[in-house]
Amino acid sequence: MRVVDVPIDKIYVPSAKAKTLDEEKVMPLAEDILENGQQSPIYVRLGKDRYVLQEGLHRVEAMKLLGSKTIEGHIVQAKKH
Repeated sequence: MRVVDVPIDKIYVPSAKAKTLDEEKVMPLAEDILENGQQSPIYVRLGKDRYVLQEGLHRVEAMKLLGSKTIEGHIVQAKKH
């Protein structure tokens, strides 16, 4: 799977996923990313004119806190029912 730079302002976070945010994890994660870089890419799927977050909410919030415009991510296929 290829890693691509995903524009943070084009990432949509579904409300169910947004509810899982633990604010206390964001600052320590941001500090770790600042020191060591982003260790694991997030997972997104393509939506209409945006990316839909599948995995990596805390990493996205940490990168926002650091002022980054992009985040490394894998683009995955939507689940077929």
